[in-house]
Amino acid sequence: MPGESKQAVVLLSGGLDSATTLAIAQDQGFECFAMSFAYGQKCHLELDAAKHVARALGAIDHVIVSIDLRAFGGSALTDDIDVPKDRPIPQLHDSDMTIPITYVPARNTIFLSYALGFAEARGITDIYIGVNALDYSGYPDCRPQYIASFEAMANLATKIGVEGRHIRIHTPLIDLTKAQIINLGIGLGVDYGLTVSCYDPNPKTGVPCWHCDSCQLRAAGFSELGIPDPSKIS
Repeated sequence: MPGESKQAVVLLSGGLDSATTLAIAQDQGFECFAMSFAYGQKCHLELDAAKHVARALGAIDHVIVSIDLRAFGGSALTDDIDVPKDRPIPQLHDSDMTIPITYVPARNTIFLSYALGFAEARGITDIYIGVNALDYSGYPDCRPQYIASFEAMANLATKIGVEGRHIRIHTPLIDLTKAQIINLGIGLGVDYGLTVSCYDPNPKTGVPCWHCDSCQLRAAGFSELGIPDPSKIS
């Protein structure tokens, strides 16, 4: 019906990419449910950041789902494993690129599955996730092939999909560099000072390490644009 509101579920980690994704979804006319996860991550600052971002950007609701991926193990983000520092940022097409220990096994699959269930229960067919296939740390669940496969599965495995309402997994950042993402977000009014990107901030002060993959990618993006990072944690 004309004038009928559109709704979407947006995965919101509290980082730079997901904040930009939420702003994009809203700019594209969606009323947005933000969804974050307390998944056993060592850095809890990102959940506080997600709350601030959701509020600042006007999400109609912010759902925080509690699960415990520490039960699976295998990641420096959940286990007692050191976060790699100062490693060369891998390029997508490097033949010798290895998946870093900061990869959380099946995390995006789990998160998207929760978002899918939440969306289907409300008749929502649009889900946004801020994955990126250029400036990323080598995670297999950030690739276009993965997203296309999940979308195909979602339309096969849900009642609304079988009934003909096509479920779409939106990845508006998939082909953008970090600098392009930041520039786009600034144009949409994103306050990047609210976001947290560091994998290993100081547990007492919250100061970023500035040396993990995520910190390096963030710093490179702002540097390329020639503008300071407005993070309030410095």
